[in-house]
Amino acid sequence: MKTLIKTLAFALSLSIVTTAATFADGNPGGQTKTAAAYQTGIYSNKSGKLNIALDKDQSGTVLVLLKNTKGEVLYSYRVGKSKQQFRTRLDLNELPDGTYTVEISNGVDTTQQVVTLATKQPVTPERLIQTEAVARTN
Repeated sequence: MKTLIKTLAFALSLSIVTTAATFADGNPGGQTKTAAAYQTGIYSNKSGKLNIALDKDQSGTVLVLLKNTKGEVLYSYRVGKSKQQFRTRLDLNELPDGTYTVEISNGVDTTQQVVTLATKQPVTPERLIQTEAVARTN
């Protein structure tokens, strides 16, 4: 009888420890969250456009945002679960000079790319005048 009680007590304590470990990670039921793995390429061109290329797997959605320094969202696009590629070209010519952030998130991981817009001021060319003495012989 003592052996049976010890065995039941051990089994009960083992199940409590296992259940506590499952709930400790904030994920009841032991289900793992699947987030879409993704790769990005962000580059600008001479005409003032920002190109964003995104490749992802089909396990989840990915959110693409363009924010200003105040955190206001200027552009937002959610790449659906079934879509594996996303390409866009954002025209930044109408935005004022400043710092902007492209934020890409799959709900678990977030990557940020800082974009700085600055207008080049025209440079007035400086003119150099040089004189040389030329010797004449008659």
